Amino acid sequence: MESGWLRVRGARVHNLKNVDLELPKNRLICFTGVSGSGKSSMAFDTLYAEGQRRYVSSLSAYARQFLGQMEKPDVDQISGLAPTISISQKSGGANPRSTVGTITEIYDYLRVLFARCGTPHCVECGGQIVAQTRDQIVGRIAALPKGRSIQIMASVVENRRGEYHELFEELLRDGYLRARVDGQLVTLNTPPELDRYSRHSIEVVIDRLILRDEDRPRLDEAVDNALRIGGGSLIVTDENGADDWLLSANSDCPACGISYVEPTPQMFSFNNPAGMCLDCGGLGTKVSMSERLIVPDPDKTINQGAVEPLGDISSNRWRQHLYEGAAAHLGFTLDTPWKDLSAAQTTGFLHGLGTRKIEFTYTNQSGHSWAHDDRFEGALKFVEERLHHANARVREELSQYARTEMCPSCKGGRLRREALSCLLGGATLPALTSLPIDGSRQFFHSLELSAENTIIAEDALKEIRGRLDVLDNIGLGYLTLDRGAHTLSGGESQRIRLASQIGSGLVGVLYILDEPSIGLHHRDNQRLLDTLKHLRDVGNTVIVVEHDEDTMRQADLIVDFGPGAGDRGGHVVACGTPFEVAASGSPTGRYICGEQRIAVPEKRRTADDRWLTVRGARHNNLRSIDVRIPLGVLTCVTGVSGSGKSSLINDILFRELDNRLHRAQTEPGDHDDIEGVEQLDKVIRIDQRPIGRTPRSNPATYTDLFTPIRQLFTQLPESRIRGYKQGRFSFNVRGGRCEACDGNGAVLVEMEFLADVWVTCEACLGKRFDRETLSVRYRDHSISDVL
Repeated sequence: MESGWLRVRGARVHNLKNVDLELPKNRLICFTGVSGSGKSSMAFDTLYAEGQRRYVSSLSAYARQFLGQMEKPDVDQISGLAPTISISQKSGGANPRSTVGTITEIYDYLRVLFARCGTPHCVECGGQIVAQTRDQIVGRIAALPKGRSIQIMASVVENRRGEYHELFEELLRDGYLRARVDGQLVTLNTPPELDRYSRHSIEVVIDRLILRDEDRPRLDEAVDNALRIGGGSLIVTDENGADDWLLSANSDCPACGISYVEPTPQMFSFNNPAGMCLDCGGLGTKVSMSERLIVPDPDKTINQGAVEPLGDISSNRWRQHLYEGAAAHLGFTLDTPWKDLSAAQTTGFLHGLGTRKIEFTYTNQSGHSWAHDDRFEGALKFVEERLHHANARVREELSQYARTEMCPSCKGGRLRREALSCLLGGATLPALTSLPIDGSRQFFHSLELSAENTIIAEDALKEIRGRLDVLDNIGLGYLTLDRGAHTLSGGESQRIRLASQIGSGLVGVLYILDEPSIGLHHRDNQRLLDTLKHLRDVGNTVIVVEHDEDTMRQADLIVDFGPGAGDRGGHVVACGTPFEVAASGSPTGRYICGEQRIAVPEKRRTADDRWLTVRGARHNNLRSIDVRIPLGVLTCVTGVSGSGKSSLINDILFRELDNRLHRAQTEPGDHDDIEGVEQLDKVIRIDQRPIGRTPRSNPATYTDLFTPIRQLFTQLPESRIRGYKQGRFSFNVRGGRCEACDGNGAVLVEMEFLADVWVTCEACLGKRFDRETLSVRYRDHSISDVL
């Protein structure tokens, strides 16, 4: 069956040498070749870039003005191009709120599932929440002491943005005179001006009454109106609007008498104020002061600066007297060495005395004294407030004493107590997201619900099970759904996005992937390849830029670029089936057929008596292991994906060495100790992060090779005569660069609603420097020629 062709004519992007290429559609195609031969230039910078540009050009002029520039690739013609989707090896971002569950949208379906089919439980006694009737609500209010003045209110706005002028007017027309806005009682004749961009809570006062038997009909009417306006719940307070008592016709704990609002999907979102843990803001962790770091020298007294981040306490007389009063209350003085204080005394001084007040005498600078009593919240409270609210310089100074710890309120679950008490199949939402994906998959495939909930959960369960199956099939069964996206490797992020694409069910699409097998153990390679084949079999074209031999052998077509890298590459040296490429004699073909291979060294370097020993490594899934690593040799740490390699090397070993050798302030993974650090003087990590942060960054500037080159040109006789300094030969500094293009070598031409275009600078012809700078030559080469 003819499936159509994708034809490229005259591709000249980067180092491609006028390449012509014909690719069959609905095939698994592998672009391979030596590094720098032009594979990515053809796949991403030609095919994907042109696909995106054509999509943008199909939009209206109004829509195009909001999109970024789309430069046309340097190619004569591309025909038969389908809509393109690129799945590259970019990191998952630095946002701690982004997790595996949110990226794959599984968490969104879990929120709906828990809201509709979960069983709420009381946060106090753990009993199941049941609905209560209107008569039960009236009876509970009437059971309050007679003669008590109360207000019955109904919530009309809960933690939402807006000004609500029309709402206030509507309530006033309906006969209501008062409301509580953000905790303050106001009259609706003169409502407050609200900030439209801030979140507000508004409760309308239905009635104010004194509990008496003769007023029971009035109470009945107030409850009916409150339940109608409040959507099934009401709030009872005293006459001052304090001590809220929530009563709901939807949910109630029979044992404790506490009413709860009906669960909603927002209640299970740690990114929504309605669901997030208020103590940690939905992060599951809190930044707090480390007691070990704030007292580096326990031989000192508090007056001598034992608690280092407090600084000189005598500079603030009020705080000094407060600390003296707290110390006296705890039974010591500020001149007692820290090491001589008991655990109760250090805890009380650092963390406070709860609701108890202390008495102390305050003396001002004029010598006047008077007694004062105040609540002591602890010395660390003052430091943490400065950490969160001071300027950047102070925060940077105090951050060296801070450590990220699990939130004590939600225990890392990220949600508020009401959400954490809702169960599905006997498990909470954080408990399910903390399971490995293969464990979550087994749970949801074996989940049994009631007949009614089975109908309600059908669609959500179908999506959850399908996406978990795909994640497990591509070798990510060891990840957890609550794993932060910023902790994923490039290969893991790419495979997660691949799983999302398979779940979308698109057909007729050109998928372009960048080495999807990177970081994946060979044990799981076939499962990934089966996934790519499935993507092909449903009606898509899959192009994989890959060096992996298994991928090449199972591809329908191999396109081998080469023969070398850079200027020596840019040609298609072989194109055909794996058998045809193996017989072609191309650089890749010679390795496929076994003509060339990577030789195993006959003799290996032996380790001496220098070792680096990690004791008790138990970070993530490491199980209190001891590891000895020899120094002075090349050591490979390997294992199946998710076995703990990165946890040991990146999270424990590198961070601890970085702290000890470079005085970094990173948080190493859990372990007991590392022995042998004294044999090292430096640690360097080389990872997959991009090396350049700006468009001006290039290999010469990054490696600092540009500095000696500029020094060389500065020392030339012509430069000395003219008085040229190093800045003259920098395209980042005024004075020597071409000012027409600001040293870019190209000028951005804004095309209004069309894509902006970069064109070569007419003044310097892309050389980046002005004429005087280019006239200085070394061995007949200008600074631009050397670059």
